[in-house]
Amino acid sequence: MSTNPGEGRDRARAPRTDRPRAGARGKAPSSNAPRTNAPPRAPESTGFTARPNPARIAAYFGLAVLGALVALAGTLVQAAWFPGGLIVALAGSAGLFYGGRILTGTQIGALAPAVGWFITVFLLLSGRPEGDYVFGDELGLVLFMLGGTAVAVMCATTSKVPQSATRNGRSGI
Repeated sequence: MSTNPGEGRDRARAPRTDRPRAGARGKAPSSNAPRTNAPPRAPESTGFTARPNPARIAAYFGLAVLGALVALAGTLVQAAWFPGGLIVALAGSAGLFYGGRILTGTQIGALAPAVGWFITVFLLLSGRPEGDYVFGDELGLVLFMLGGTAVAVMCATTSKVPQSATRNGRSGI
């Protein structure tokens, strides 16, 4: 209750206006409604037309280096233990490609390690002047190249990265 008698009566008799009341500094309070007199803005660019993000570029470069390392390790493993080593090498490659896709949330996240992987495998295929090369046999070579390429394409062309239900605020039920 107010200590001044009749204070509320004057405000109750005053005509209502549709404009917002002034705040503490004499300014109208802000609302969430869009301004009607605002000039139209161009939509933010996405994909290749977006501004380069230095952190994302560093992540892509790091993934390409990891792709080269996984290719080198996979080449040595599949040549050393042919049937089991090939499976381990392809599983490692698939894990890196899919992990890059999930980590960055873009298709380039899967392509960056695939490029590093493919360049490394191609360089190891070229061999040495003496005629030696890293791969043990032709069947392992073909399966490693085709399998790794197929896994890279599958990871890069998946239509949508799975979203966590808790990240979106949904219970998942």
